[in-house]
Amino acid sequence: MKFTVLAGLVAQALSVSAGTILWDGRFNDFTSSTDLSKWSWSNQVGAYQYYIHGSSEVTAYVNLSPSYKNPADTGSNQGAKITLDKTAYWNGQNMRRTELIPQTTAAINKGKVFYHFSLMRKDTNAPALTREHQIAFFESHFTELKSGWQSGASGVSDPLLRWCIGGQTKWSVNWDAGVWHNVAYEIDFSANTVGFWHSTGSDPLVQVIAPQSASTSSNGADWHVGVLELPRDGYADTTEDFYWSGVYIESGSITTSVAGPGSSSPNPGTPSSSSSSSSSSSSSSSSVAPVKPSTSSTSFSTSSSTTSATSTTRAAVTTSAAPAVTTSKTRSCTRNTTVTTTSAAPAATTSASSCTAAQWAQCGGNNFSGCKTCASPYKCNFVNDWYSQCY
Repeated sequence: MKFTVLAGLVAQALSVSAGTILWDGRFNDFTSSTDLSKWSWSNQVGAYQYYIHGSSEVTAYVNLSPSYKNPADTGSNQGAKITLDKTAYWNGQNMRRTELIPQTTAAINKGKVFYHFSLMRKDTNAPALTREHQIAFFESHFTELKSGWQSGASGVSDPLLRWCIGGQTKWSVNWDAGVWHNVAYEIDFSANTVGFWHSTGSDPLVQVIAPQSASTSSNGADWHVGVLELPRDGYADTTEDFYWSGVYIESGSITTSVAGPGSSSPNPGTPSSSSSSSSSSSSSSSSVAPVKPSTSSTSFSTSSSTTSATSTTRAAVTTSAAPAVTTSKTRSCTRNTTVTTTSAAPAATTSASSCTAAQWAQCGGNNFSGCKTCASPYKCNFVNDWYSQCY
């Protein structure tokens, strides 16, 4: 009997913290969001680099409260409300942005790691459905969440929250108010693959998209915890709030419990093996495991056309100098809500030196091994050290 009880406690503990935390961004050491302003290029302290924001005080863009976190995330003392308002323009750009960057020397860009976070919106100050939002993205945009109307798409608005690899939608769901979406990016920087884990509310994470090929580029200081909103003519700025909880990065085995590592109130969950319900394309397939979505409109896709839209930021470097002014071209996920195989693959031959990349395709960047010559009449344009694009 004692052994049974002990075994149960051990299994419960393992379900809460399965991996090793490399970086903890759960705001547990923050007294308030004003702690972010203690960071500077000459005083790089705390869990986050804080420099991508508008000209107002920090409380205009980031606020912390226990009421802002997922109630099931008992490993976090509080969550964050990240806001875009009429002043949220950074560095003279025409995009509204509020973003935090992990401040760490840990190997968060090496080997196989899991990037965890939970995201929610409300009806009050809801993110606009008429503009593209890039959420929890990397500098090279090899993986990210997006919401709202996608640049270059038809129509006026889009209610979906979507997950993308390299500008292609792999998963999407109606983004309903009050629903916590729990996410983990499964990134293998050695194998150049990305997978997607997801659940809602208090449910444990399950793998909904098995690892797929991706140009996994990161310098360890370019994951953007926050949101970038692309401009759109004819649509006025409104105040928008995004709620974040349970932000951390781990290595080893994935923690599937939404309670998270260090929780005193475990929410048991064990890794789920994905079932073989795949969406096929000409180049890849996905293993889809059951997941409890917020609506019945969840979709999975492994191939979709990519429209003419990429917005990037030159990644911050850990030096005492301020970052360089960033550029803003746009690349977006497609607006598809069902599985589709409509895209045409870039013309390619057998080697990077002899193949050509299509319009809007990646053509350069650190560790990039794909086609580096653009199809005529397009040119390969430098965006940042990790990404160049044909246009």
